[in-house]
Amino acid sequence: MKVLIIYAYPNHSGFNHAILKSVSQHLNSRNEIQILDLYETDFNPLLNFDANHPRRNLKDNSQMKPFRDLISWADNFLFIFPIWWSGMPAILKGFIDRVFTCGFAYRYHGRRMVGMLSGKKAWIITTCNSPIIFKPFLADYGRVLQRQILRLCGVKPVKLDILYNAEHCRQRYRTNFLERIGKKAGQLL
Repeated sequence: MKVLIIYAYPNHSGFNHAILKSVSQHLNSRNEIQILDLYETDFNPLLNFDANHPRRNLKDNSQMKPFRDLISWADNFLFIFPIWWSGMPAILKGFIDRVFTCGFAYRYHGRRMVGMLSGKKAWIITTCNSPIIFKPFLADYGRVLQRQILRLCGVKPVKLDILYNAEHCRQRYRTNFLERIGKKAGQLL
């Protein structure tokens, strides 16, 4: 299986980087793995279009071709990022806006949206500082990415793991979370 890890966190000493390391170390050695660190690649998240460069032509943007090629290459996407202000980091949102475009990731059939990334799977791993008791009230972007972006683009199944209260939880919760996702990564085929 070809696994593309899309990583969006700028601090390589933070817990999200520990998640990246754990997942990378435990992925089955039979898998082909590529890591796209959006901060390390200095990805430009700004979406630009105008009368001379219409939005409907974003699928042809040559700057985004290497990223579209990675998406096409992968059988499985693994997103690792924190939830900030109930949303994903701006760099990841910009990546979605610029790469998962109409004519590449989805198309319209009349008024209906049809996903063009069928046959691909995804796993989203996020952290947030909100306590789990607020879960029913959180509009977190892990779930938005899961339900309103990837599934609409034809990606199924899309799994989601969230560590709540990440900054203030006990060390054993962090350790258990890393062990759990490491085990899941080892079973990813």
